[in-house]
Amino acid sequence: MLSWSDPAPIEIVNAGGRADLVLVCEHAGTAIPKQLADLGLSAGERRRHIAYDIGAEAVARLLAAQLDAQLFLQPYSRLVVDCNRPFNAPDCIPEVSDGTLVPGNFRISERDRHQRYAEIHAPFHREVTLLLDRRAAEGLPTTLVAVHSFTPRLARGPERPWQLGVLSNRDASFAERFLATFQGRNPTTISAHNEPYLVDDIGDYTIPVHGEARGLPHLLLEIRNDLIGDAEGQRRWAALIAETLIDTKAKDPING
Repeated sequence: MLSWSDPAPIEIVNAGGRADLVLVCEHAGTAIPKQLADLGLSAGERRRHIAYDIGAEAVARLLAAQLDAQLFLQPYSRLVVDCNRPFNAPDCIPEVSDGTLVPGNFRISERDRHQRYAEIHAPFHREVTLLLDRRAAEGLPTTLVAVHSFTPRLARGPERPWQLGVLSNRDASFAERFLATFQGRNPTTISAHNEPYLVDDIGDYTIPVHGEARGLPHLLLEIRNDLIGDAEGQRRWAALIAETLIDTKAKDPING
């Protein structure tokens, strides 16, 4: 499916980063393989939150630089294949997203589904796996942080007042320590655990597979996208998160 002119399915930023943090941004990009003809969507739809996590890539890049951490970026739109979903998730390749029909995903064959997964999803997570395997073999501690953003309101949903969500599932220990630290540093910012989403085995991939299964400290960050839609907001939130990560880990260097 991918041609020589399409981007590679992963970008590794700061590959030599020395921090014990590994950053992942699965919904960073808006690229669509040329063969898929923009999935039949207008340019406006391809720039909406349904296609990617607005502002997340810029925040993740700033975090990688500020923390000297390695970062894995996914350049393809989540509408092509969602790299934070397992293959059998209903929205791994969504036919409808927040009320918008995605013509290029309508009734595609199982062969085409497998092809998208094999050419985009699998290589991305293979590179994450290789790094985490290498760090484990070398006895290096690792904390996994996934960077996302969310829209203030879905088409038929209520307002979402949170500015930051800190998500986890089976092991909430690092997420709760991070959130307590963040709230202590930023008492007027609306933040919460597991809002506006929950992490689970069907709605997520990175945390269950790379974090929980390995027993790594981990969390998934959800920043409201109207707060990081421009460079000023991206810099502000990257600084808030970086400072909180540093503070959280300093308080608990053994487990965090």
